[in-house]
Amino acid sequence: MEDLFGSVGVGGVGPDSDDESAPSAVSSERAAKAARDAQRSPLAVRLRPRSLDEVVGQQHLLGEGSPLRQLAAGAPSGALSVTGPTSVILWGPPGTGKTTLAHVIARGPGRKFVELSAITAGVKDVRRVMDEALTARDLHRTTTVLFLDEIHRFTKAQQDALLPGVENRWVVLVAATTENPSFSVVSPLLSRSLLLTLRPLTDEDIRGLVVRAVTDPRGLGGAVVLADDAADHLVRLAGGDARRALTALEAAAAVALGQAAGETGEGDDASPVTIQVAHTEKAVDAHAVRYDRAGDIHYDVVSAFIKSIRGSDVDAALHYLARMVEAGEDPRFIARRIIISAAEDIGMADPTALQTAVAAAQAVQLIGMPEGRIVLAEAVVHLATAPKSNAAYMGINAAIADVRAGVGTGIPAHLRDAHYAGAERLGHGKGYQYSHDAQHSVARQQYPPDDLVGKDYYAPTANGSERELQARVERLRGIIRGS
Repeated sequence: MEDLFGSVGVGGVGPDSDDESAPSAVSSERAAKAARDAQRSPLAVRLRPRSLDEVVGQQHLLGEGSPLRQLAAGAPSGALSVTGPTSVILWGPPGTGKTTLAHVIARGPGRKFVELSAITAGVKDVRRVMDEALTARDLHRTTTVLFLDEIHRFTKAQQDALLPGVENRWVVLVAATTENPSFSVVSPLLSRSLLLTLRPLTDEDIRGLVVRAVTDPRGLGGAVVLADDAADHLVRLAGGDARRALTALEAAAAVALGQAAGETGEGDDASPVTIQVAHTEKAVDAHAVRYDRAGDIHYDVVSAFIKSIRGSDVDAALHYLARMVEAGEDPRFIARRIIISAAEDIGMADPTALQTAVAAAQAVQLIGMPEGRIVLAEAVVHLATAPKSNAAYMGINAAIADVRAGVGTGIPAHLRDAHYAGAERLGHGKGYQYSHDAQHSVARQQYPPDDLVGKDYYAPTANGSERELQARVERLRGIIRGS
């Protein structure tokens, strides 16, 4: 276990240095302490890239001459720049390198790095950073890189507090968010920053990272060997999240080394321990759901979810709902899809389905997650078990098709507005039958344009409540058309 989690020398100086001078001994002790502290850091932190060339994935943002390359390179202290550094907003799923890129940018010459979390920081903290950044720029010619994680959690007032520093370039803001900045970041801040979208890491990206972590001196340093099937399992567990992959690898290595020490004795270091699938399964007992909000899996799951409701398979519908909930899908998005399903697939066969769907969407807004999953599940059960009809959906589509084709021109004169001067002279309203004066409040009268008389758009089914509507619609048409 010492090989994996123990101390390592820094700069060739270790705790057992032979230098007898007092200053050198103090320096050696500090170096050893720094090394031990570094090794206590999580594997994902120890392996954080020190340059853009070490960054895994995101090659679409890292080409030569790209804004990120220019920002990371910076300019030597005191040098003039034509454009100056640009603040950026990094948008992407967790574990795709947002924090990593911020640290790499901060390594540029003449840079000072400050990190805030929108979860704990407030306007006072932001203003303090801005004041210190202005001082650092004017007195020390140092650029402050402010990394703000979870910026979507900042209120409008808190985001507005960033504007003077960003606009006047007191700081280079590197803001990270997992939410769409168009909805979660105020427009003035968004317009003053460069929006960069990070993509989920591929399986090849994750595999390369895990393999490198096993041998890298900053990582596991060759203390273990990773079996191919165990690497496959870690890639599947990661779900495109580099941090999750490294955390799982570190836990699996600890399990493997612990078991080996118990079986062979603490001092047996004859050969590196091999991490097997059993070690990864013991270290991480929950499968990471592969799901991303912008990729194929997202659309595939949503499609299967809607089609399961339409097909009245309540169990499958609940399964896909669970997958979305566990993957962290926005519950408001799920609620919107449920509302659409209620209108499109259930329709008038069960008019209460739409009421349930809308109520579920409102309830999720009020109570949030995780309790919101119960409300969503109730709506899904209602929709999946309800009778189905797309008659209203098909009816409006047919009507729109006729309108686009130019069918249905004009409006019968007796239905036109007759309240303005001169309308009576044009014959507007003449002969109109007031429905409430007729028996059953239904009058025989032409309502559609001449070329659509007798055209049926709505065709009720015999499912659910539409069974009664079918007969009623036929009676109403018979009275209105006089047939």
